[in-house]
Amino acid sequence: MRVGLVCPYAWDVPGGVQQHIGDLAEALLGMGHEVSVLAPVGGADGVRTPGYLVPAGRPVPVPYNGSVARLSFGPRTAARVRRWISEGDFDVLHIHEPFAPSVSLLACWAAEGPLVATFHTSNPRSRAMAVSSAALRSAMEKINGRIAVSEAARRTLVEHLGGDAVLIPNGVAVRRFASAEPLPGWPGPGGSIGFLGRLDEPRKGLSVLLEAFTLMAPARPSLRLLVAGPGDPAAAMAAVPEHLRERVVPLGRLDDADKVRAYHSADVFCAPNLGGESFGIVLTEAMAAGAAIVASDIPAFSAVLDRGAAGELFTTGDPAHLAERAGALLDDPGRRAELSRAARRAVHAYDWETVAADVAHVYQTVLTRGGAGRGEPGGVRLDTGPRATALLRRETR
Repeated sequence: MRVGLVCPYAWDVPGGVQQHIGDLAEALLGMGHEVSVLAPVGGADGVRTPGYLVPAGRPVPVPYNGSVARLSFGPRTAARVRRWISEGDFDVLHIHEPFAPSVSLLACWAAEGPLVATFHTSNPRSRAMAVSSAALRSAMEKINGRIAVSEAARRTLVEHLGGDAVLIPNGVAVRRFASAEPLPGWPGPGGSIGFLGRLDEPRKGLSVLLEAFTLMAPARPSLRLLVAGPGDPAAAMAAVPEHLRERVVPLGRLDDADKVRAYHSADVFCAPNLGGESFGIVLTEAMAAGAAIVASDIPAFSAVLDRGAAGELFTTGDPAHLAERAGALLDDPGRRAELSRAARRAVHAYDWETVAADVAHVYQTVLTRGGAGRGEPGGVRLDTGPRATALLRRETR
């Protein structure tokens, strides 16, 4: 079938939604479908764009949900959206974050045929969604099938706009992350902790990890911290005592191959995020790499790590508790090996081969029923299947 995927955020800026859409596109192409992706593109240096990507316009940075979303809107973007939809002649249009004031909402308004939407955001106190909910209903009524990537994302949808959604989690290309040589010089004899994420985005929690590292470092004179990701770490690094800074190694933004190697370069991988996450792609990547993980106990991370069975959890925002949990893992190779095995087992539920098949099932359901359900509170009623039902039970228990 011909599938049109719509991404509201700048394609050339790293983000979970962009990665999800790119991986889904690759998986659908591998299944024999035709795919086109529409997204804002800012022209960042060194970023390769795939052949299936169609630029929708230049993005504008807008503060949103504790981060900065780079969106594209306005009359010229709207015209590009309408032209892409018309020329694409898609069997199914699949819009991600349909209410983001960007390409996604414009596509929702312009769409005429079968329409599937995926909701990624977890933001239970979104004033913007609450205020604009009436205005969004005209777009909402067009959606035939709804997908939420987590129970947190589903709850945000239900609380703000009503209706419901089938749970299909974010995917990860398990084989891509399963094995790789560590980066040169890592992990090293004195122990190492790894972090991947935007360095200048407070909700990613780097400042908490740096404070925990400062607590651990005096008793571990050879411990190092690997920090990878885009952004300037200067603000967070200011809190690290000067004599410890040489043991914090910022690698900047990594290409795909080196990112995989980074997950294999630390004894302990840390995800210290403070909130605003509906899933945790960084966790599933680390799990696929067999990393021993310590992560904040925000609901999304706790669900992905099966309430601590596939990785240690620490109290969100508590550097002392993080230092305690990470230190215990560094001192216990047996526990690290146990968590590695558990992570590799658990992550197969999120493999793209399985996830993309579930998404394609939603497409087929919408097409088979001819878009019936338009205007109903939940659109087409979708069977989640036993795997998604099991994930939902695990998230909510």
